[in-house]
Amino acid sequence: MQIDYKETVLDNGLRVLVHQDAATSMVAFNLIYDVGSKDEDPQKTGFAHLFEHLMFSGSKHVRDFDEELDRVGASNNAFTNNDFTNYYITIPKDALETAFRLESDRMQYLTISQKKLDVQKGVVIEEFKERCLNQPYGDADLLFRPLCYTVHSYAWSTIGKSIEQIESVSLKDVKEFYQTYYKPDNAILTVAGPVEVEEIFEMARKWFGAIPRGNRPARKLPVEPVQTQARRESVKRDVPANAIYKAYHIGPRMSDDFYIFDLVSDVLSNGESSRFHTRLVKERKLFNSVNAYVSGDIEPGLFLVSGFLEEGVPFETAERAVDEEIARMMQEDVPENELQKVKNKVETALLFSNMKAIDKAMNLGYFALMGEAGALNREDAKYRSLESADLREAVSRCLRQENSTVLYYEASGKPQA
Repeated sequence: MQIDYKETVLDNGLRVLVHQDAATSMVAFNLIYDVGSKDEDPQKTGFAHLFEHLMFSGSKHVRDFDEELDRVGASNNAFTNNDFTNYYITIPKDALETAFRLESDRMQYLTISQKKLDVQKGVVIEEFKERCLNQPYGDADLLFRPLCYTVHSYAWSTIGKSIEQIESVSLKDVKEFYQTYYKPDNAILTVAGPVEVEEIFEMARKWFGAIPRGNRPARKLPVEPVQTQARRESVKRDVPANAIYKAYHIGPRMSDDFYIFDLVSDVLSNGESSRFHTRLVKERKLFNSVNAYVSGDIEPGLFLVSGFLEEGVPFETAERAVDEEIARMMQEDVPENELQKVKNKVETALLFSNMKAIDKAMNLGYFALMGEAGALNREDAKYRSLESADLREAVSRCLRQENSTVLYYEASGKPQA
């Protein structure tokens, strides 16, 4: 599916993309800020996510962001990840200017008080407890990331390292963060729907054009050194079953590695006919479930395997079985019919991921952030161009034991066989 778009850049640096989509009566309004958890101070993690919450606490001319959107029949939400923060609105066409007015106001005039900060800290701390401390396997990411990364800021989750670091955020910290990152030249606006391109460009100039550009310092992330020795750690927790997590370093999102290992993950674990499910779940009954996937981070990321072991199966036996399947991919080319099957699944997934106007708006903005929005239209061709030899080379290069990190997550009270 070709997603056509027009793009302009305002004098203050705001990038504006428009996709005309007559198949919907609603308009998607998506605003990305180029700041994520990777931009945080290691001693003040969870900051970007906390700030996302603060963006809904009111601005100079807008007392209640959600209330104003509800009034015109719009819906909205936001999310933060390692690489960026995304705000999105789905709104009727005749009310579209409301989205421009609200987002421009909080880009320039967000009202931040100690009281509002304390409230949102409380909300995020409760979220931290619910997600990471009070559910089975909730702390796995907190434990595993710092094992995988020794210096890079992917070493912590978006929600942060700890409750204590969230509590330590000051009003001064918040205001400095806002002034540094929430500026038009650090943002990308995408609008998709039954709209006219020039009208959107003009509306963007009207509502955002007068906002001064920022003075963000150049991003200087620490480079993760090449891993030359396997790492492993074990923990015990009160959980229903033993689990294993294994990761290998691969290239960044726009590199060939991402596309290759996305296909590798599908060969290994996408569907009941996949190799992991057929051999490790159904035939050998080592795992209750086991999955392979790529992290998809913009910076160099990870190829990951995670699985829940059947009761009584030793960790070493389960890990060895995973390693054997990976070794098989190093030694033998994936048969053409098997590779074509996973390519067909990817093609279908890409099609569905760009069905809705909001999906198109988000994806265009995401690819613009990575360098060029038009690269979105070349995703399918990128996958189709890959051959079995590409998978074999990449697996041999990256999925080596010395490039691996393993976490054994043991269910307390269930001794190993």
